[in-house]
Amino acid sequence: MAATDPACLIIADISGYTTYLAGVELDHAQDILADLMNTVVKGLRPLFKLSKLEGDAAFAYAITDEVDGSLLLDTAEACYFAFRNRLLSIRQATTCSCNACTLIPSLNLKLVAHHGQIASQKIAGRSELVGSDVILVHRLLKNSIAEPAYLFITDACLSKTTLDPEQLEFRRHSEEFEHIGEVGGWVADLEAAWKSYRDRKRVYVDESEAALSLSGFVPAPPELVWEFISSPLLRPKWSTGITRIDQQDPSGRRRAGTLNHCMHGEDVILQEFLDWRPPHYYTSRSTVPGGLSLVSTHEVEPAEGGSTVHDRFLQPKGKGAAAGFKGFTEMFSAQFPIELSRLTEVVREWMSDSASPEPELPVADESKRLATSVGP
Repeated sequence: MAATDPACLIIADISGYTTYLAGVELDHAQDILADLMNTVVKGLRPLFKLSKLEGDAAFAYAITDEVDGSLLLDTAEACYFAFRNRLLSIRQATTCSCNACTLIPSLNLKLVAHHGQIASQKIAGRSELVGSDVILVHRLLKNSIAEPAYLFITDACLSKTTLDPEQLEFRRHSEEFEHIGEVGGWVADLEAAWKSYRDRKRVYVDESEAALSLSGFVPAPPELVWEFISSPLLRPKWSTGITRIDQQDPSGRRRAGTLNHCMHGEDVILQEFLDWRPPHYYTSRSTVPGGLSLVSTHEVEPAEGGSTVHDRFLQPKGKGAAAGFKGFTEMFSAQFPIELSRLTEVVREWMSDSASPEPELPVADESKRLATSVGP
């Protein structure tokens, strides 16, 4: 018998695609699917590794016994937001009036997350994941969930997190399967999350208003760098002086309003998130020993060969703030390159440890959807 591993399993399925295919031009439809599947798979990384593409679905996994629930929700939402943005950009960019291009807005995305045991087995010369939990997560795609776009998290998966689904206003749902029985879980409405994301007030420190601004390059994908700068478990691995971060939020999720207690030995820095936009940036207010209050934005941008990290701070106000900020500026400017070097080391180590081949993604030919004309 093959050895088994605990894993978080996720399937992202483009809903409405079968109906969509019924009345559209096949060559354009296949190209659009390839484009969207690339977007979906990229949205699931780096938390999940692609196991295989299954037509209009991507099956991915992460070998882990415990699940960072906040990161799971951020990944699912970021994947859906990227999918919605890509639908819009494809439709706006194309000048083709065929049905395949016109009906793009009818497509949507649903995700199912489960936790269980998996094994790897050679099938037809390829390594594939097998096991009852692999079967179950696939069967859960055929469900009675009414929301057009959602993440369904099974109880087995939720039990591996610290999330409180009621605090997050998720909806209870269960499905009954022959030979399996009842499978319970919670539904997160991704369409509602998308609306909330767009409507939520932005709090962002840009370059023009920053009193202190530092930037540096990290040779790793932005999504991975974001994980390491935002996770309370990963930040102490590279951040100077932080021995532990205790996250305070009744929902178990990182979001605007979440409070972190960043332990620096016996000292505590209180950090409150004011804006949370994974995997792009977060803005927080940090109160350091001595009472100095600092508002800052920490951003990750794509760059050639990796990512650029930006740390920008507003000039604090109040009695004695100028002197306190001067000292902070000197200290932070000195430790920034050290932290950047440590961050580079830990993400390189992570990429080295997790390096293994994934299935090739289909190539989208965008030129098929662009009408061409020859002038007189």
